[in-house]
Amino acid sequence: MTTSSEELIYELQNGIGRITLNRPQARNALTFDMYERLAEVCSTVPADGSVKAIIVTGAGDKAFAAGTDISQFRAFKTPSDALAYEERIDAVMTAVERCPVPTIAAIHGACTGGGAGIAAACDLRLTSKDLKFGFPIARTLGNCLSTSNLMRLVTLVGAGRTRELIFTARLIGADEASALGLVSEVLETQDALMTRAEELADQMATFAPLTLRATKEALRRLKEAQQSVLEDRDLIEMCYMSEDFREGLEAFLGKRRPDWKGR
Repeated sequence: MTTSSEELIYELQNGIGRITLNRPQARNALTFDMYERLAEVCSTVPADGSVKAIIVTGAGDKAFAAGTDISQFRAFKTPSDALAYEERIDAVMTAVERCPVPTIAAIHGACTGGGAGIAAACDLRLTSKDLKFGFPIARTLGNCLSTSNLMRLVTLVGAGRTRELIFTARLIGADEASALGLVSEVLETQDALMTRAEELADQMATFAPLTLRATKEALRRLKEAQQSVLEDRDLIEMCYMSEDFREGLEAFLGKRRPDWKGR
C-alpha cells in the first residue's frame, strides 16, 4: 500500500511503514502540509497488528529534513500566528510520540530545526556518517523553541548540552551524536542506513507489540510528568514578533548575514 501527497509519501509493505519526506530539491524543508500529513499518518496507525513499525526518512542524498520551509514565515503578522505555529509543531511531535508502534528515524545529511524535532520525537534514531544535527536558530532566524520541544531535546541529551547546542548554533556530526546517545547506530552509507533500519523494524515486528506500546506510552508519560505546565507564550511572542526575527527571515532568504538589534 502506498499513499502520498507529492511532498510526503507513506508506503506499507509486509507490516513495515515508511514515511518519506519528499522535497529533495529543498533538502526536504517541511511545509505545513507535510507536518500535517506526518501527524495524520502517525495518529491513524491501526492497532490491529497490520502495522508493526514505521521508518521515517528523507528523500535524496542531502538531508533528512532541513527544518521548516522558511518562506512560510513571511505570512506571520500577529502574535497569534506565532503561537499557532508552535502549537501546531507541538501537536505534530506529540502525534509522532503517540504513534502506537515503534518509530525509527533513519537520518542522513542535514537534520535541523523541525527535522531534528521529528527525529527527536521518534523512538530510535540511526544515522549515516554525514549527519549534521542541530537547531542553529540563534544564527539564522532568531526564533525560539517551545518548552515542549526543548524538553524533548533535554530528555535525549540533557539540559546542559541542549543549552550549549542552541547557544553555539553548531551542528553535531555522527560520532558526537553517537557519544551523546542521540543516535543508537552510525552506518557508513545511506544504503547501509536504510538496510539496517529495515532490519531493525523487521526484528521489532517479531516482538510482543503490547510490551513495546506500553513502554512507549509509559516513557512518554514520564517525560510529560517531568514537564509541569509552563507558560511560554510571552517568549514565543517576544521572538517571532521581533524586528530581529523579520531581519533573520529576510537575511536567510536573501542569503546574507543578519544584522541583529535585540529588539
